[in-house]
Amino acid sequence: MDKPISVLVVASYFKGNLFLEECHRLGCKIYLLTKLSLKDEPWARDCIDDTFYIPEFTDRNEVLNAVSYLARTLVFDLIVPMDDFDVEMAAFIREHLRIHGMGDTTARYFRDKLAMRVQAREENILCPRFVHVLNYDRIREFMAEVPAPWFLKPRSEAGSIGIKKISNPQEFWDTVDKLGDEQSHRLLEEYIPGSVYHVDSIVWNHKIVFTNVSRYVKPPFDIWNFGGVFCTQTLPEGYEEEPEVAEMNKRVVKAMKIQRGVTHAEFIRSVKDGQIYFLEIAARVGGARIDMMVEAATGLNMWKEWAKLEVAYVRGEEYKVPKRRHDSASLLVSLARQAEPDTSAYNDPEVYWRMHKDHHVGMVLAGPDFERINSLTKEYLQRMAKDYMAVEPPTENS
Repeated sequence: MDKPISVLVVASYFKGNLFLEECHRLGCKIYLLTKLSLKDEPWARDCIDDTFYIPEFTDRNEVLNAVSYLARTLVFDLIVPMDDFDVEMAAFIREHLRIHGMGDTTARYFRDKLAMRVQAREENILCPRFVHVLNYDRIREFMAEVPAPWFLKPRSEAGSIGIKKISNPQEFWDTVDKLGDEQSHRLLEEYIPGSVYHVDSIVWNHKIVFTNVSRYVKPPFDIWNFGGVFCTQTLPEGYEEEPEVAEMNKRVVKAMKIQRGVTHAEFIRSVKDGQIYFLEIAARVGGARIDMMVEAATGLNMWKEWAKLEVAYVRGEEYKVPKRRHDSASLLVSLARQAEPDTSAYNDPEVYWRMHKDHHVGMVLAGPDFERINSLTKEYLQRMAKDYMAVEPPTENS
């Protein structure tokens, strides 16, 4: 009998149980490396062979030393990160242990907003104009050429965390002055108003084998900074701008040189010129339970497929994406005033999934009729905002 594949799962946040369960089903030995503060989370413990806790993930060398110590008695065939913030850490460990998988350079394209912008520009992919917050003369040239407002973005945070909208040069210089030596970890970017899309993909042998295009009802930046019900909705194949967004996603994935895995990319369609611009890409499953929406619309769960393709690679097997459905689905999530919101009044047959998390409310709607899902989504958005919605001030970092 072949020796089981040994997987080290790196998780600085509680997520990825479906990945663990699928790896276990496929006969893998699973080792979880996580933070001590996450010890009591409901991990899929029946699927985990051993769990190792460290105080924090902030010091890369401490994490590397911990994994190197474990490697004295364990052999890891795969090192897989569960969250955006773990992608670079996993790449750093792989490089040191010389384990196959995404290395430091490629990981930068999926974590560093400046690196992915530069790479996209070199591949002639349209993205907002930007400048590294580094050389002051170049910054002044940028502000003279590109009209305000602008976005000041952290290079390595996730999603909309830490992004500031800057209205004029004085506001920029005042803000940057407070950053001190952290300035070079930012970029200043052209603000482009428009509709924001996300594309969730599966990549095998450098090629996209599955794509699902969705559109946010409201830009994530607005939800993060001003509150509201987070909502996104899948777009039918061939509907409006779906083909154009899918094609640009294909170009971006190729440019970022990922060999295999899952990606979550974001794009914006400008209200000024109607063009699609690349915003960012991550080598992970979409957050905020986007995976449940994709599953509801297509029948594929991104966590499970990710596990399947990683295991197939180590075994020298071919990965084949399952046949998908083409239903429509939407996801609605909000902070809730209630500790345990009662959503029993939301009882339409299109309710596919409900969130169970303290002071949160969320659900996925799904069905074959796009117009029906679209109409029901609008109705539920209004009801959820009235029945449950709470708002917290945005945080500066993760």
